[in-house]
Amino acid sequence: MTTADPDSDVNWAALGREAAAALGETWRSLAEACHALAEQEWALPTECPGWDVKDQLSHVIGVERSILGEPAPAWDGPLGDHVRNDFGRQIEPWVAVRRAESGDAILAEFVQVTRARLAELAQLDAPAWARVGPSPVGEVPYARFMETRVFDCWVHEQDARWALDRPGGSGGLASAFGLAQVQGAMPFVVGKKAAAPEGSVVHFEVGGPPGDARVFSIGVEGGRARPTADGAPPTVALALSSIDFVRLGCGRAAAGEVQAAGGIRLEGDAALGQRILDSMNFMF
Repeated sequence: MTTADPDSDVNWAALGREAAAALGETWRSLAEACHALAEQEWALPTECPGWDVKDQLSHVIGVERSILGEPAPAWDGPLGDHVRNDFGRQIEPWVAVRRAESGDAILAEFVQVTRARLAELAQLDAPAWARVGPSPVGEVPYARFMETRVFDCWVHEQDARWALDRPGGSGGLASAFGLAQVQGAMPFVVGKKAAAPEGSVVHFEVGGPPGDARVFSIGVEGGRARPTADGAPPTVALALSSIDFVRLGCGRAAAGEVQAAGGIRLEGDAALGQRILDSMNFMF
C-alpha cells in the first residue's frame, strides 16, 4: 500500500473522520430499526435481490469482519439466483452461514462487530486515512473506502426500513453521503445509459429533509454529460423524494412502480424523461 499524494487538495483525515461518524450514525440507526422484531419480521423480503431483513445485517457483519481481517467462512451450499458475479460470490457466504441464526442473535453480533470497527476507526491517524489500498471502487485512500462503506450501509439500512415500514435514517450525515453517491452517478445515467442528446439539460428536484433535499442539473455538451449551473431552461425536469431517488438509483424499484405510486413528477420532454427514469439503476 502507498500513501495518497500529499499535495492533494483533499483532507483525507477530515473526510475519514466524517465517514466514521456517518458509519456510527447509520449502524446505530439500523440497530434501532431492528429492535424487538418478531422472527417473521426478520424474514420479510427486502428490495435488495435475494435478501430479507436479517440478511441486511448479516451482510454488514460480513464486510466489517472481512475488513477486520477475518477469513471468509466456509460455505459449500447454494448461493441463490441473485448471485451473478464474483463480488456476489465473495460476500454471499457471510450471509448464507447466518441464515440459521435467530434475528436477535444476528442483531447482537451486528452491534458487537460495528462497535469494534468504530473503535478501530477512532485510532486511525492522518497517514492511515490517506493510505491507498484496495476497495470495491479500486485503489483509493482509506478515507474514500470508508465513504463507500457509508453508502453501502446506509442503502442497506433503507432496504430494511422499507421492508419493515419503519422510515427513518434520513436528514443526517449518512444519508447525505449516500445521496451524494447517487447524485454523482447521474451524469453516467443521463449521458451513457439514457443517451440524452447534445444540448439536453436534465433538472432533478429531490425532496427530503434538510441535508437530503437537493436540486441539480445535468447538461450534455461536447458529447459529455456533466453537472451544470448555467441556468439554461431544462429539456426535462424530474421531481421525486430522496428515498425514491435512492431506490431507483440502486435498482431497488422500477420506474413504473414508483410512478404508479405517484412518486414522480415529470415535466418537459416526456420521452427523454422516461428514458432517464428507466435507466436510473447504476448498481446492477
